[in-house]
Amino acid sequence: MPDMLVRLYDLPDPTLYYLRAEEAGASVHRAQPWNHSAVRKFVEEHFSSRWADEAELAFVRQPISMFIAMTGQEIIGFAAYEVTTRDYFGPTGVREDWRGRGIGASLLFRCLAALWEMGYAYAIIGGVGEALQFYEKLCGAFSIPGSEQGIYKPR
Repeated sequence: MPDMLVRLYDLPDPTLYYLRAEEAGASVHRAQPWNHSAVRKFVEEHFSSRWADEAELAFVRQPISMFIAMTGQEIIGFAAYEVTTRDYFGPTGVREDWRGRGIGASLLFRCLAALWEMGYAYAIIGGVGEALQFYEKLCGAFSIPGSEQGIYKPR
């Protein structure tokens, strides 16, 4: 699973993805302190406790370094940044039955915009696995040579 690099200064216009997510019935916004427990439960239930541990760190940052997608009061997706390490995007995930509706893209672009506003010119997407083509297509991300083990390799 390689890491990928994104040129934040050269991102496409994300408006289409924001609109697609809204039309699908998803509200995407920055997580708030009162979302903490629900987000952790969502990530553990739909992804893994390891991801939940990483994502939880977003709530100790100010502003909170996570965006969530909701339908009504139900969380259907999340994306964190600057939790695993500085300038990293992820972990991120959308509930399986909500995929393909622009929600993951909307979450991605909101996080990348936040990293740009923090002063970064590039962002790292860690350990992309099967999502490689998703990131290549959406934001022009490209694989970082030699990054297959990334920061997760045993030390």
